[in-house]
Amino acid sequence: MYIRDTIAAVSTPPGNGGIGIIRVSGEQAAKVGDAVFKPVYDGGLVSHRFSFGTIHDPATGEKVDEAMAVYMRAPRSYTREDVLELHCHGGWLVVERVLALVLACGTRLADPGEFTRRAFLNGRIDLVQAEAVMDIIASKSEAALQLAQKQREGILSRRIDDIRASLLQALALVEAYIDFPDDDLGETDLAAILASVGAAQSMIAALLLTFEEGRIMREGISVLIVGKPNAGKSSLLNRLLDENRAIVTHIPGTTRDIIEETVNFEGLSVRLLDTAGIRHTEDLVEQEGISRALDKIPQADLILAVFDASREFSLEDQLILDAVAGCKTIAVLNKTDLNQCFVMPDGEYFIDQVNIVALSGDGVELLKHAVCRQFLHSAAPDSRELVALSRARHRDALVSAEFHLKQFTGGLRDRNLELLALDLRGALQAVGTVTGQAATDEVLDLIFSSFCIGK
Repeated sequence: MYIRDTIAAVSTPPGNGGIGIIRVSGEQAAKVGDAVFKPVYDGGLVSHRFSFGTIHDPATGEKVDEAMAVYMRAPRSYTREDVLELHCHGGWLVVERVLALVLACGTRLADPGEFTRRAFLNGRIDLVQAEAVMDIIASKSEAALQLAQKQREGILSRRIDDIRASLLQALALVEAYIDFPDDDLGETDLAAILASVGAAQSMIAALLLTFEEGRIMREGISVLIVGKPNAGKSSLLNRLLDENRAIVTHIPGTTRDIIEETVNFEGLSVRLLDTAGIRHTEDLVEQEGISRALDKIPQADLILAVFDASREFSLEDQLILDAVAGCKTIAVLNKTDLNQCFVMPDGEYFIDQVNIVALSGDGVELLKHAVCRQFLHSAAPDSRELVALSRARHRDALVSAEFHLKQFTGGLRDRNLELLALDLRGALQAVGTVTGQAATDEVLDLIFSSFCIGK
């Protein structure tokens, strides 16, 4: 339930910084500003203009800090309510003190995501755009940021609205015949209904095809590096990170545990995992490292199987082939600057092969490109018309809508208008949960609880 009280929270990250921002939203925002902020110049706070002044304790008159304040009168604000922002110095003690003064004026501490939730409930943004706000904050790559920005601008929402419009048009025709039971459903109107439903189905199918790529752009990918000892896995990790993160020696079995780091490849967030060399060993610690490496293989989005091209194919190399069987794997032939003794057995084991020299970096950029090519197909991250699903919630809703529409088309032979209308309403309900027209309070609670306080 939307309670129209006045809320407040710190909107900048915790810790020390140059500026700390306390945000207030609600009917009492202006009164809070008048109580705790004294502008240097007469005239008080003017909407949408910064004022310089001091923050003081209304009870004692004590000066707390010099600050800037901006008051934004509804509806021209983030929440479409009256909003006050106090920009003070960013020391945590100062920020906490100012927040305490604001709360003492009759406001309450905002719940996580409550400012954005109010923006949604007041019609400023829809649910896709609200989620995109959090995705912008959490973006770890250029691809994720560009996708979130497009969704915040409403590109995905407009596509969802197009689907809803087609479904509403079909439902209106069906319900017209329900209201006039003496009339039979004519072939002309049946064709119109089918055209509208078909258009909705096509748009839903097209969006569902974008989910995997959208998810990867938003969340990034996990790339597991595997190979036998001394194949060059750790050297490759260091080269991909452009730093000496992993220990590299000539002694087999140096890497005993999984080393994990995140890096960007051409705007795509990539979580790299270097693993223990896979081989038969009596060393219990090394065995544990190998076991962990094998457990990670089916969980990774992509495997980089590293082979030493300067040595003949061995039983240890066969262990690698067996371990990655059925997985999305790129063969990485390392040490290709030395004499070439390695011959891969016949068979289709890999989706691609790249030759590199990890120590010098030769071929590493080609490997990065090969990794990205496996995941970013349909559009560049900065595409102006990038429309993609990126959340499982969106996908599940459209899968449900697709199911209802299949039920609808399957029931056309019987032409039971009440059942046909029920299927269309089910599809509309499912589609409406994406942008929020049909979202329940439980769904909203779940979504906004993942936001940070102050946003």
